[in-house]
Amino acid sequence: MPGPKPLIAGNWKMNGRLADAAKLAGAVAASVRALGPDGADVLVCPPFPHLGAVGQALSGSRVHLGAQDCHAEAGGAFTGDVAAEMLKDAGCSFVLVGHSERRALHAETDGVVQAKARAALRAGLTAIVCVGETLSERDGGRTLAVVAGQLAGSLPDDANAGNLVVAYEPVWAIGTGRTPTTAQVAEVHGAIRAGLSGRFKDGAKLRILYGGSVNALNAAELLAVADVDGALVGGASLRADTFETIIKAAPRR
Repeated sequence: MPGPKPLIAGNWKMNGRLADAAKLAGAVAASVRALGPDGADVLVCPPFPHLGAVGQALSGSRVHLGAQDCHAEAGGAFTGDVAAEMLKDAGCSFVLVGHSERRALHAETDGVVQAKARAALRAGLTAIVCVGETLSERDGGRTLAVVAGQLAGSLPDDANAGNLVVAYEPVWAIGTGRTPTTAQVAEVHGAIRAGLSGRFKDGAKLRILYGGSVNALNAAELLAVADVDGALVGGASLRADTFETIIKAAPRR
């Protein structure tokens, strides 16, 4: 039985100027248009100030617009934060929550991540909830326990395959050029699938993305692993040609 349709998501992080972002978005839209409707779903998540320009560049294309974070509340005295409803108004359909950089640099707990995921669902967005272990946790043999704990604490109980995506990103592989072996990826994704299937009625249909130094050279191998339903791509999504190669590597379903 074929799995869910793959999703290839580009996380642009805090990179690029406005003109660069619009140009890159236009190039991604053109490449996806050329691939036809049966290719992978594609998403780009630019920095907040570039959402408008990127959204315009993607207009009429099959590429989805997403944001990199949101606040749990719909409004209020939260200087510097952005509500999920504002992202929806800006044309977003997805939002990342719980990325390891947010967890580490902004001390976000599983509870905070779950509240943000709930906000995304409240606003009609699909939440991409990120989980993953550090190198010390991996070396200590605690990977599966750590990921299971993050999933238990970070996912809303009322989520479903239509509004939730899980992204497994081993922290030690993000931006380092290091990637787990395919056997390691398969083990973690298999455990995540089992946990989702046990918790959610449609857990077998929930998309599980792999992230962590995904590039044009390793994408095909990683995307062929069981229960890998796409990729969350960092640095390699900042170049249209390498991102296109990754998109083309996704199985057609």
